[in-house]
Amino acid sequence: MSPQALFGVSVLLSFVAWGLVLWQYVWPELNRQSRDDAAHKILLLHCFRFVGLAFLLPGVVSSDLASAWALPAAYGDLGAALLALLALACLRTTFGVALVWIFNVWGSADLLFAFYRGNQVGLEPGQLGAGYFIVTVLVPLLLLTHGLLFRILWRGNAVAVTR
Repeated sequence: MSPQALFGVSVLLSFVAWGLVLWQYVWPELNRQSRDDAAHKILLLHCFRFVGLAFLLPGVVSSDLASAWALPAAYGDLGAALLALLALACLRTTFGVALVWIFNVWGSADLLFAFYRGNQVGLEPGQLGAGYFIVTVLVPLLLLTHGLLFRILWRGNAVAVTR
């Protein structure tokens, strides 16, 4: 199987596995919580988005990794981590809810842009080095939790009724 195919299968299976974990264990719990409490937990996870800076470290990634992909991926993730931290600090305020929306739009767009840009620049999975695991293991989890956070935000501050 080609490296591109292995990469695609890894990303796809990570979406499936994380989707099952979130559906079975995480969403039922978050769905019982207020908007602020549920958002708090997702924001905590996204505070670790600074790990995307690894895409700029020689020895972690290949020296021929396109900077046209690595720079926006790394700094987009750093921006998402800082927005998550700021949203956490202000969460229980009206401004905090707006920050959560800004974070969620920014963070989702950053991840989707990285996939798009990777195709544009001809990203080869081997160029990612150890960063391969960021893209294949963490990014699907982060993207799925952005989806959960959109659902939580659209729900408002009401707590879902459980059966």
